Amino acid sequence: MSPKIAVAQFSAGTNKAENRENIAALVTQAAADGSDLVVLPENAMYSPPDSTSALYPVSEDLDGNFVQFLQQLAREHSIWIVAGMTESVHSTEKVHNTVIVVDPAGELQGAYRKIHLYDAFGYRESDAVQAGELDDPTTFTVDGTTFGLLTCYDLRFPESARRLVDAGAEVILIPAAWVAGPLKEEHWSTLIRARAIENTVYVAAAGQTGPICIGRSVIVDPSGVIKAEAGPRPGLVSHELSSERLAEVRASVPVLEHRRFYLQKVNAHD
Repeated sequence: MSPKIAVAQFSAGTNKAENRENIAALVTQAAADGSDLVVLPENAMYSPPDSTSALYPVSEDLDGNFVQFLQQLAREHSIWIVAGMTESVHSTEKVHNTVIVVDPAGELQGAYRKIHLYDAFGYRESDAVQAGELDDPTTFTVDGTTFGLLTCYDLRFPESARRLVDAGAEVILIPAAWVAGPLKEEHWSTLIRARAIENTVYVAAAGQTGPICIGRSVIVDPSGVIKAEAGPRPGLVSHELSSERLAEVRASVPVLEHRRFYLQKVNAHD
């Protein structure tokens, strides 16, 4: 059976309790819609207004209040939840920009720590955030379908998506807080469709909404066709994935079989 997935969007801020209220409403809506999995934005737990904000004092561990909240929510609605949080790094004054996966039993099934930090367009994420290690790709399986995780700025690095596909991902999930600006909406939509087309995978991206970010959460099929798309306001959209569609596209355009170059993990600082 192919799962039905939802991408949910809202504007997170510095009030954690208010963010949790918005998350609970969206998860409840996704479950009522019959979705097996819901993707929430990057920084859903706590979203700073700018890159000068101190994040360590508001960060949490993976067994902290925010994760426990999502675990209870997942159990209550029998749904997979993917969401972004600010994770403590106790050895430094920095944090990880982390995406976690909670299963319907409330068990933590994965945590991806953002590798590519958003030091672009005048923003300096690395001032407060420590990049994740180049570990094995973060994947998990729902109803026989394998999902892989990226976060926001990772979308601009095609090798990030390809290494997930090499690890078996058939769907790439991208929690994001895609900041508004000149041409940014075009970048968002173009890059999402490109990652889907070049890897013949579904891509589901959930973005924060305005005034800082663009929203525009979207689910794209392996041929780059938009199957569900949200506008700029809070809410969610959903789509039932199709293993038949995935197989059809890969049989028609077998780019993964025809490739002649492969990824090799290196440390960019060596």
